Amino acid sequence: MTTLVTGATGNTGRHVVAELVRRGERVRALTRDPAAAKLPSGVELATGTHTAPETLGAALDGITRLHITVTAGLAEVGEELVRRAVDAGVRRITIVWGGAVGPVERAVADSGVEWTRLEPQEFMSNTLTWADSIRAEGVVREPYDFPSALVHEADIGAVAAAALVEDGHAGRAYNLTGPEPLTLRERLAILSKAIDRDIAFDRISHQQAIDRLMAMGVSQADADYVIGWYAAPPTEAATVDDTVPRVLGRPARTFTDWVTEHAHRFRTP
Repeated sequence: MTTLVTGATGNTGRHVVAELVRRGERVRALTRDPAAAKLPSGVELATGTHTAPETLGAALDGITRLHITVTAGLAEVGEELVRRAVDAGVRRITIVWGGAVGPVERAVADSGVEWTRLEPQEFMSNTLTWADSIRAEGVVREPYDFPSALVHEADIGAVAAAALVEDGHAGRAYNLTGPEPLTLRERLAILSKAIDRDIAFDRISHQQAIDRLMAMGVSQADADYVIGWYAAPPTEAATVDDTVPRVLGRPARTFTDWVTEHAHRFRTP
């Protein structure tokens, strides 16, 4: 059986690919730019994007399992993507939600095939948004400091791979967190120790945070949603869930683990 991974070079998609390869599975990776993809050897590359499902006939040919990551623009075409996948012979789908159960998530649940929905809380990789300001100034500017049980994106990928290849996960919605809730200041302390540099926290206003996202090309609606989440995070965001260790049979990766892997990206050259 072959699995098609959409968004295969993204934050979580590349980890789904890597874990499936580690398990000895056949993988087809969907990416806009195969020439730039840095994926394990043996992975079949397919050109395209899941936000244009009408172009994915060849990519879906011979596929029995599908991994979807909900991204901007998918809500409008997600139902068509799921329909085309099922018509092509897909019998098992995993989906990383977009933060709520929307049209794509509902289409997967109503698809008539086995599905598993992954509901990760805050990604550890969000920390990379601080890299430029830490390298340049040794400072992080954010509007809020609250405890967050951040989850390592590799653990999300590993749970997705398990749900794709193992039985017993159908019809499940998995809340995914890391092993400990950490405030922003606690995260900065771990990062500061790893790069051997003091890092200051400069609190900015809610509106400044929205304006910063919009200056980066994020829409008003998406900026309001993201910063609104930080202003009033759900209880699940700070509550450690045992799904990762239950599914994987090992402890969830820690934020210290993540920092050890990525510390070089925060150091001044």
